[in-house]
Amino acid sequence: MRPKRPGAPPPYESRTPVLRLPRALPRAEHELTPTDDAQSNPMSDKDILSTPPSFADRHIGPRAQDLEAMLQTVGYASMDALVDATVPSTIRLREGLDLPEGLGERAAVERLASYASENRVMRSLLGMGYHDCIVPPVIQRNVLENPAWYTQYTPYQAEIAQGRLEALINFQTLVSDLSGLPLANASLLDEATAAAEAMGLAWQAAKGKRSTFLVDDACHPQTIAVVRTRAEAMGITVVVAPADALPMEDADAFALLLQYPDTEGRVRDWRGLAARAEAQGALCIVATDLLALTLLTPPGELGAHVAVGSSQRLGVPMGFGGPHAAWIACEERFARLLPGRIVGVSKDADGKPAYRLSLQTREQHIRRDRATSNICTAQVLLAIMASMYAVYHGPAGLRRIATRIRTAALALREGLRACGHEVGDEPCFDTITFRVVGEAAVAVHERARAAGFNLRPLDESRIAVSLDERTDAAELDHLLRAIARPGQPSVTVETLIDGLRGGTLPEPFQRQTGYLSHPVFHRYHSEHEMLRYVHRLSSRDLSLTTSMIPLGSCTMKLNATSEMLPVTWPAFAQIHPFAPADQVRGYHRMLAELERWLATITGLPGVSLQPNAGSQGEYAGLLVIRAYHHGRGDTQRDVCLIPTSAHGTNPASAVMAGFKVIAVRCDERGNIDLGDLEAKASQHADRLGAVMITYPSTHGVFEAGVQEACAIIHRYGGQVYLDGANMNAQVGLCRPKEIGADVCHLNLHKTFCIPHGGGGPGMGPICVAEHLRPYLPGHPVTGSSSEAAIGPVSAAAYGSPSILPISWVYIAAMGGEGLRRATEVAILNANYMAARLRGHYDILYVGDSGTVAHELILDARAFKTSAGIEVEDIAKRLMDYGYHAPTMSWPVPGTLMVEPTESESREELDRFCDAMIAIREEIRSVEEGRADRVDNPLKNAPHTAAAVTADVWTHPYSRQEAAWPLPYLRAHKFWPAVARVDNAYGDRQLVCTCPPMEAFDDTAST
Repeated sequence: MRPKRPGAPPPYESRTPVLRLPRALPRAEHELTPTDDAQSNPMSDKDILSTPPSFADRHIGPRAQDLEAMLQTVGYASMDALVDATVPSTIRLREGLDLPEGLGERAAVERLASYASENRVMRSLLGMGYHDCIVPPVIQRNVLENPAWYTQYTPYQAEIAQGRLEALINFQTLVSDLSGLPLANASLLDEATAAAEAMGLAWQAAKGKRSTFLVDDACHPQTIAVVRTRAEAMGITVVVAPADALPMEDADAFALLLQYPDTEGRVRDWRGLAARAEAQGALCIVATDLLALTLLTPPGELGAHVAVGSSQRLGVPMGFGGPHAAWIACEERFARLLPGRIVGVSKDADGKPAYRLSLQTREQHIRRDRATSNICTAQVLLAIMASMYAVYHGPAGLRRIATRIRTAALALREGLRACGHEVGDEPCFDTITFRVVGEAAVAVHERARAAGFNLRPLDESRIAVSLDERTDAAELDHLLRAIARPGQPSVTVETLIDGLRGGTLPEPFQRQTGYLSHPVFHRYHSEHEMLRYVHRLSSRDLSLTTSMIPLGSCTMKLNATSEMLPVTWPAFAQIHPFAPADQVRGYHRMLAELERWLATITGLPGVSLQPNAGSQGEYAGLLVIRAYHHGRGDTQRDVCLIPTSAHGTNPASAVMAGFKVIAVRCDERGNIDLGDLEAKASQHADRLGAVMITYPSTHGVFEAGVQEACAIIHRYGGQVYLDGANMNAQVGLCRPKEIGADVCHLNLHKTFCIPHGGGGPGMGPICVAEHLRPYLPGHPVTGSSSEAAIGPVSAAAYGSPSILPISWVYIAAMGGEGLRRATEVAILNANYMAARLRGHYDILYVGDSGTVAHELILDARAFKTSAGIEVEDIAKRLMDYGYHAPTMSWPVPGTLMVEPTESESREELDRFCDAMIAIREEIRSVEEGRADRVDNPLKNAPHTAAAVTADVWTHPYSRQEAAWPLPYLRAHKFWPAVARVDNAYGDRQLVCTCPPMEAFDDTAST
């Protein structure tokens, strides 16, 4: 330490604790001596001051010295040489993307903050299914902002997903109890698409023999519009009219959609209409509000067969329209027609209760074009938030919140009456509609807006006001002063409440049945208990906070903290989707910039950010193609060619968009069989509408013949739809435009860093060629569309806009050069893993030069014969090594598809490869008779802590071999929460709500 000069401040280091490290740390044999990347690329003093820190260096996992060593392992002298060998030269971009230089994360966040400051956060009392709410801080910080929750993947591997599966079964119980219907799914995309899904369910229940769908005109307008979009492509006639004027005796009607309470706030008794529908053999579908149902008679008791809605107001911010968890509930007889995912209760190998996804044979990845829906992405993270909100408040707390809102609405009604406006006396929950008397309605709107309120205009004289959880007496006083005409005597809320009329709901509407009786909704009402419950569940789930999730086609990359920060900023989170345009200028600046960047990245100039899932993007893109053909008079073009290797959602999306699916073969190398494609295109030339191509292919290679495939389709009058699921191998190296695509959807929750959230949220915007731009989705509320536009595919104009800042920050911080680097490293990481695993496993498909794209397929089919080992055994054994399995048995049964992404470090790639090599040696032990064919670590995997620490151990291998097969597991061990789950048992005995506590005995987590 330097001596202190007289009068000088103490040296800086004297005030800083010194951390003393040992002289040397142990390293793996393959690890190079650490070198600071900055030291290997020194900057001048001038550059240091003018150049922001590189965000790409933080996002990309391997360090500079690692990249060199990895290239040597792969056998290429440089990154350029590897890319040249992998990506066909005919589609390569020879110049960089025309994107701004990367800002770095700090500057990107600061710029976005300046955009956010241009938004005005008003009290939007617009309703229409969107309401401001109070997000309990314990849920915001520990769920929404917690990477242990938002970086999880869809719970296909149940043993390491028990935490979110429990939270989702809480959600299903919440929905089932409040709706009065026995079966609910684990969430859908938004209320409008849930209503469209319910229409599809009812149409399938009628076996397509009827084609008329009746809709009450008092449903939310965006719901009616999305239903119309879906119906048009399916050949369904939608009749919209006042409920009492609907042609209920129409023998062609298969279902009826009603809103409860309706969009103007009225609570109406639908028993009569439901009974008439039943008598005609039609189903009654009710769109409703979960919070209102704590007070109102549930739809199931009104005669509804199906109910839908949104859980947004249960502690999820409005976010300018999303993401929010919608839901659907129905009678048990429709279990195999119910769209989306269903969490059920099964048992594990030890006979203990365990959760899993049930009835997956309904879904697109198995049934393809015969699936119940194309829905792939749910809204799991938001469903978990809503379920935690219900757990935290409990039934009494939810009822208290609902009663408070309704009391405020009744007080508002009396206050409006006292102001001289016309107000009805119909039963209501949170929304009051009034007719302005004595002045123009626009004057009321202007005064309300000046006071900080957005009200909903219904026509030139009527206004609707929807109250919410944030409403209190002071706000009501303020609102009434704004609504009253100048000079009118003021009224106080206290006086109004004392004189309330009709405070009790009429008997037909009063809820008589209980709800949320399970102990989970009664135990965690203190914050400390809630905090522990949230973390206890998250500890039962493997997420990216634990280890790499190497799922092929899923791109489980880093979701950087700086990208996530803006999601909960009030200027983005507390905006109503239908707020006036002058209040969301910052949102529109950010959205317009993101659209320009995506257009540049794809080369396709028309962009719609509306689809709020990859599956919705597929659907929207195909609808645009269909509308283009119809606009040219080619209404007969209804054939969609799809290679057999296509994503599971592709055939289902094509059917939903009104196309007939024709399969195209792949050759022995996994490429599209161009001869078969030409033959099918020629055979259906007059009817050819589109082809759906995934690029790079689902088999993990850049097909050299992709431009020829596109040319074939164009030659016969069709359009090319390019599935963007594998865009992470394209950005900066090639573009859909040059490949030949007319439409491309982008999975922002893959390539552009929106987290998967346990199976949602997601965003699937579409980019289209200039000739298709006029057909991009419009929206009835915002009015943003051309005359040729297809109808909306999502409830909000921009789908789930509150998560779009994530992708904006990623692109802004990375810049064009950083994005290209990320793509190159993604390809290198995959080829590095292929090089390390080759010789232990066969790599099923490679390109012409012997390389793979950004993912690889490991062939495990031979092990079934040689050792009795199935691919599922390998997947379960990987859990013992601390890893989520790669994509299993897709697109080829008996294989594992691995995608490392660019964010994983060399050390993590090596750990995973070491695990896979060790598992191969375990298989070899069985093959050579050194391990039992039945009682071995793979067949018994995964091994729980309870099993490994039990008093009795009967297996022929050691406990150490079971739980700690490699040294790195001693430093950190992730334990599967349950033993291997019995899938068949859970389907045979379908239980989709919280099981009784005695079922868990001493294993109960609640």
